Parts: sequence; C-alpha cells; structure tokens
Amino acid sequence: MPNNDNKLPDKKSLNKKVFFPVFSIVILAVIVGMTNNELLVEITRKIFYISLSDFGWLYQLIAVSALVITCVFFFSRAGRIRLGGEHAKPRFSMPATFAMALTGGIATGVVTYAVNEPVIYLGNIYGELSQQSFAAGSNDAAVFAMARSFHNWSFIPYAIYSIVGLMIGYMHYNRGMRFSISATVAPVLGRHGDAPWVRGLIDVISVLAITLGLASSMGAGLALIGSGIQAQYGIASNPVTWLVLTLVITSIFVISAVSGLKRGIRWLSSINAYVFYAFLAILIVVGPLTYILSLSTTSFGYWLNHLLSWSFDTKESGGEALVTWWTMYDWAIWVAYAPLMGLFLARISYGRTLREFLIINWVLPSAFGIVWFAIWGGSALKWQLDGTLDLISVVQEHGAVSGLWGFLQNIPLSGLLVPMAIFTLILSFATAADSMSATIATICTRNITADEESPRSQKVIWGLSISAIAYLMVAFGGGAQGVDGIKYLAAAGGFTVVFLFALILISAAKVLHGHIKGVPEADAEPDGRVATQGARNE
Repeated sequence: MPNNDNKLPDKKSLNKKVFFPVFSIVILAVIVGMTNNELLVEITRKIFYISLSDFGWLYQLIAVSALVITCVFFFSRAGRIRLGGEHAKPRFSMPATFAMALTGGIATGVVTYAVNEPVIYLGNIYGELSQQSFAAGSNDAAVFAMARSFHNWSFIPYAIYSIVGLMIGYMHYNRGMRFSISATVAPVLGRHGDAPWVRGLIDVISVLAITLGLASSMGAGLALIGSGIQAQYGIASNPVTWLVLTLVITSIFVISAVSGLKRGIRWLSSINAYVFYAFLAILIVVGPLTYILSLSTTSFGYWLNHLLSWSFDTKESGGEALVTWWTMYDWAIWVAYAPLMGLFLARISYGRTLREFLIINWVLPSAFGIVWFAIWGGSALKWQLDGTLDLISVVQEHGAVSGLWGFLQNIPLSGLLVPMAIFTLILSFATAADSMSATIATICTRNITADEESPRSQKVIWGLSISAIAYLMVAFGGGAQGVDGIKYLAAAGGFTVVFLFALILISAAKVLHGHIKGVPEADAEPDGRVATQGARNE
C-alpha cells in the first residue's frame, strides 16, 4: 500500500540502515583486497563460478523473461499508460532523456568491447569456438562473432534495465508507492513488502551490488586508460598516473552530481552522447563501410536464426568459454546494475507513456548497440581477416582489452582517434558514476521523492568512496588481480540481486496481466486516494 504523505516528516535525513551496512562491507572488501588480494580473488571467483555454473539456467530464464515481458508491455495497450497520469508532462526532451539513459547505463562497455569481443570470438582465443563446426579466423567465424556480440549487447540486456525502471516509475508515479526498489515487488509481497526490514534488505543488496560494480569498473577503466596513455604517449602506467586520472574523473562527476539532475547529469550525458555519435561518423568514413553493411546484415539474420537456442543455452551447447564467461557474466553484471539503473531511468521518465519509456530506454539503446558493434567490430574483423591488422596476437600477448589500442593506433586518423577514445572513456566513467552516485545517495536518504535531489553531502561521500576504492584496488591491491577480485565480488553480489530481479519480473507480469484483461489503470488506490508524484521514500 502506498504511504500517507501526511504522516511522513518533511526533513530529509541519512538512512542509516542502508548506508552503514553497505559502507562497512565495501571498506572490508577493500581492506581484504589490499592485505591479501589473492584470498579475495579466490573466494569471490568460487562464489561467482558456483552462481553461474549451478544457476546458469536461472540467469537465462530471467533474461528471456525480461525480454518477453518488455515486448508485451511495448506492444499491448498497457503501453499507453502515462507515468504520472494522463496530464503529466515530461521534464526533459526525448534526445536529452535518451542521452542520459544511454550514457548512464553503458559506461565504458561498448568502447572497451566493441573491438575486443568480436576479435576474441574470431580468434577462438579463450576457446569460445570449441563447440562450433567452423574454424577460427574464417568468414563463418566472423559472422558468428558479430552475431554473438549483437546478442550480448542489445535487446536482452536493455530489457533487463528497462523492466526495472518501468516498474519503479509505474509503482511510484501511478500507484503512489515509495520511490524505492522495494516498491517494485509490492504486487507480489503485498503488505509484507512494506515491512522496514524487507525494504532495508532490498536497498542494501541493491546499493552494495552497484557500489562494488562501479568501483570495479572504474578500477579496470583506470588501468585501461593508463595503458592507452602509455601506448600512445609513452607515459608509464603507475600509481601516480592512476591517481591523476582518478582525480580528473572524480572531479568531473562529483561537480556534475552536486549540480543536480537538470543541469549536471543532463549536460555531461549530452556531451558524452555527441562524442559517441562523432566516433561513429569518423569510423563510417575511415572504415570498410561496404563490408560493415554486408557483415552486419548477415550477422543480424544469423542472430535471429539462433536467438532461441542461444537464449536458453546454459553452456551445454555453446560451451563454458563462450556461454558462462561471456553471456552469463554479462547477464550477471546487467542484473546487478538493474535496480539502481531502474531508479535513475524512472527519475528521468516522468510524463512518458510506457511505450515511450521503452522506446527511449530499450529500443533506441539496443539499436545503438547493434550499430556501434557493427561499425567498430566490423572494421576490426575486416582488417583482421585481410591482414591489415593482427589484433588476435595483440590480445594474446597483452590481454583481453588490449585490442582497442592496437586497433586505433593502426587506422587512419589514429592521432585523433586515440585521444578521443581516452577522452570518451574518462567521460563515460564520469557519466555513469554521476548517475549512479546520485541514485545511491537517493536510496540512502529518508523522506525523498523522485523529483527531489538527494543531499549534496551524500553525493560527494559516495563519489569519493567509489573513487577511493577504485584507486586503492588498482594502485595497491595487486594491480589487475586486485581489480579482478573486486570485480568478482560485485558479480557475486549480483547473484543475490538475481532473486530480487526474479520477484520484480513476477510483479511486472502480474501488473501486465491486469491491464491486458482490461482491469482499469490503477492510478487510484483501493482506499480511494489518488496517487501523487510526491509519495516519499522513507
């Protein structure tokens, strides 16, 4: 049931039941990573492997379920429901909303893996093609590599984000529930979901997963950006370099976060989006456009032809190297990020119909992912196949993410593209950290609504904490191994979130079923009180 706003205090305050448990766990993980990073890596790797090995079926089922439910929402009459009611007006333009949704969610993933992932598949570097009938380095392998990248970076993962954001927005704006993740499971748990310990547990799990995920992503990104600077400019990657990068990224996203949603995040995400568009335009000009169009068209058909089998494969068909350590790992990370990403998407989508919400947060980002991988990955695959570049050897010698710099340094306009990529990575981290630190601060604040800004002090605390964790893990936590440890810990945290995500899907299906059967839109609660935008998050 929604809470009566009149009974809630107006003063915003720290939600200690969420803040201190999460903060304590994060600090403990950092201490373990600094003092005995091998132990952290070993423990978390085992937890993560067990989760994907024994529960791989669950990850695949919830990913497919998210896609199906999202599709039904989009095409059914439920898509006409407007977040906030019939007369609600959007706060942001569609391009601005799309820019925030796109850059707030993908971080550096598409930049890092658009070259590396297809090349790794093509070369069967870690055994990804061991269960396939074609040879590594063949044209068939190139089609498969692109198709598999489409699968991992388009409609399924963005459905995972979108369905959570849709449910948070609908339950808050149209049902008068608290602006919280726990509101999404109200249709299933009923009054039990309103219990303080249930809300607190859900918030702790969600914040922990995203905090560690952001820290690990930023830590790995610091190493990646540092390696790019070293490759292009000869400046060695060391604690001093990483510290400077940390200060730059932190300064950008903290300043943006404290500026608020309407100025900071919107401004930063718009710049980031335009840089992405510029990259696409440049690569269209310098890349093998005819081959890109041919390969992407063929690969898109190949993906559609194998969509069902790939979506239900738990590694028995495709093998562990391909399914477990790529697709399953991707699903685990997307699920871990989904609760807080959903809160952010809901905040920026007031006044949109559910169909408009899904166009902005599901259809367009998925299309962008396909176009991005087609252009970047298609160029890399073509130049690998015709001998222009040997990115397979680069990855084999220098690691899974090194192909990016080998690609950019050996194509036309490399002097422009390499610094652009470094700038894009910095900006992408800053944009994602901006949106997520603001969202974490919202969850850790009592008595706040979706249209209110969380306290600046909270944003600064979380921004500095995430940056400090990332820097410590890169500089003093055993280098790449320390970052891997915290990365596995984040994914292990995602294993806990997967059960919450399953409940959210059941709730979404229940809401959807009611609208399909013709039950009137529940903009008014059973006791007759009309839902308002001001329902507060206790």
